[in-house]
Amino acid sequence: MKASRAQPTTGSNRPSAPCALALAAAILAGCSATPIRPAAEREAGPPPAAPPAARRGGGYYLDDGPGDAPPADLSAIPDAEPRVEPLHRFANSPYVVFGRQYVPDRALRPGRTRGIGSWYGRKFHGQKTASGEVYDMYAMTAAHPTAPIPSYARVTNLANGRSVVVRINDRGPFLHDRVIDLSYTAAWKLGYVEQGSALVEVEMIVPDRTLMAAAASQWPARTPAPPADPVPAGPPRVPVEAEPGGIYLQLGAFAARDNAENFRARLALELAVLDRPAEVYHRDGLFRLHVGPYRSRAEAAADAQRLQDALEIRAHVVVR
Repeated sequence: MKASRAQPTTGSNRPSAPCALALAAAILAGCSATPIRPAAEREAGPPPAAPPAARRGGGYYLDDGPGDAPPADLSAIPDAEPRVEPLHRFANSPYVVFGRQYVPDRALRPGRTRGIGSWYGRKFHGQKTASGEVYDMYAMTAAHPTAPIPSYARVTNLANGRSVVVRINDRGPFLHDRVIDLSYTAAWKLGYVEQGSALVEVEMIVPDRTLMAAAASQWPARTPAPPADPVPAGPPRVPVEAEPGGIYLQLGAFAARDNAENFRARLALELAVLDRPAEVYHRDGLFRLHVGPYRSRAEAAADAQRLQDALEIRAHVVVR
């Protein structure tokens, strides 16, 4: 899930504490896609001459950005090559983030959407994606809130006509009306690494339908969601609380444990300002991310409003 997802800093101005909190929320960005008619063909311009050096400010974010030593020739990294793959067993289950439910597609289908694309970089490099694969900021991949995992898409920067093909293997973005989060290399090829985001068109790619039918037999479309994966017998990577009662803020609920753990890790920096632990709570077959406990509903509601105002995160007060 996803990445560099906040409004970029500009010039040398230092943000105030609330602004810094908002900028720190750059890891997640919202999705609001509107179907459009196929666009006319555009002449793509050449990619930038060389990857920019890592720095703060400009189009980068307080806690993310390019790596310190990117490959010498990013333009030589090939686009993803669409092929038929079985859909992931758990990454396509419905889930809830910030009070909003997402229902991923379980069938590959053509379609185009237009909206703001962002990118994510070194903060998540080497971490697990929603598919369980390790995120490589220099590979041609992307995060999408509802596209099947895995799937492929052609992404075009509408400002300059450049296009790339990426493999979708992660979830996000969730804030700021964004439709896709690209890897660093994909965004660099599209020419918006410095700006942090751009208006893009996302066209889903459907591979050869004969091969697709064979893959679909391994995961039928529109079947009921699979049960949550069992909790490993060994020590968990993130403590899963069983029952301690109290008042908490709930930020998300996931069918798969790995997705909840990944989401918790991505929010660690932002939630640190609340000075309360974030924990994964397992109940009714779902892994829920809770922050707390609080002494009263009013105290929890105050922090929920703080998250809403500063990070555009919708948290719900729950009693367990």
